[in-house]
Amino acid sequence: MTIRRNGIGMTSPRTRQRMIDRLREQGIVDEAVLAAMYEVPRHLFVDEALASRAYDDVSLPINYEQTISQPYIVARMIEVLRNSGSRPIRRVLEIGTGCGYQAAVLAHVFPEVYTMERIEPLYQRARKKLSDLEIKNVVVSYADGSAGMPGAAPFDGIIMAAAAPVMSAALREQLAVGGRMVLPVGRLEQWLYLVERTESGFRESRLEPVKFVPLLMGKA
Repeated sequence: MTIRRNGIGMTSPRTRQRMIDRLREQGIVDEAVLAAMYEVPRHLFVDEALASRAYDDVSLPINYEQTISQPYIVARMIEVLRNSGSRPIRRVLEIGTGCGYQAAVLAHVFPEVYTMERIEPLYQRARKKLSDLEIKNVVVSYADGSAGMPGAAPFDGIIMAAAAPVMSAALREQLAVGGRMVLPVGRLEQWLYLVERTESGFRESRLEPVKFVPLLMGKA
């Protein structure tokens, strides 16, 4: 897969390398995740007026009351998904495509990615951006992701980019045995959770406090 990493000044490869150095300092150690974060040009997924802040460790608005997550949380969630179990992950479902940035990073790490977006303009934007960048192992769907994608299940991994008020039983059931899910849960107080499916049931681990936009139902 080839991505045109255009950009100068604040969007240059040197700027991206500073982001990777910061991620290392923040505790990200998975080299595959770090390589993917370096390779994907985050400045192309935000409005041009915000490009100079694209590699800062902040979330940024992408319109429609949605945001692109800060680089650390993207790296952290994918690292947890990759390294928390013994089963290798090939098929991943992402809930909440947004601008498509996290899907692009996932596509560099996993062979097969499915992603769902409920807001049509964001869906159209993400699909075009991923196509322009010649990322071919992502299937983008315009759909309500709150119930997952049962027609394509089971998945080795599920990652959610919006906070559900409670843990989703429907999404858990779409995990393959040995699969795992990383998602924020909560309303005012949100926590990142890891859910692992075993032969005998599910195991939940609360990881760290986070702040995400809320998971909403229905298409928009």
